[in-house]
Amino acid sequence: MSRDEPLRTVFMPALVVLLRAAEQEKNAPLTEAEVLAIRDDAVCMTVPLSIASGLEGARGYPDISPEDCWREWLSVRERTAAE
Repeated sequence: MSRDEPLRTVFMPALVVLLRAAEQEKNAPLTEAEVLAIRDDAVCMTVPLSIASGLEGARGYPDISPEDCWREWLSVRERTAAE
């Protein structure tokens, strides 16, 4: 880890987990406004890229990007519906 290493936002728990739980609780698809509100209210921290990568590796799956969470959430939902 170096001082110049890029930083990443890491959600605790993962944003994709929070969105799945909210959608299951709602028993209906989340709206874009709901996804953004969940993202905005979620607990997160900023860590160096190497630590974020290690956390993702330990978790076993990638999280979705907070900057593009609506589009990525739609993609995750579509993939999991097809399984």
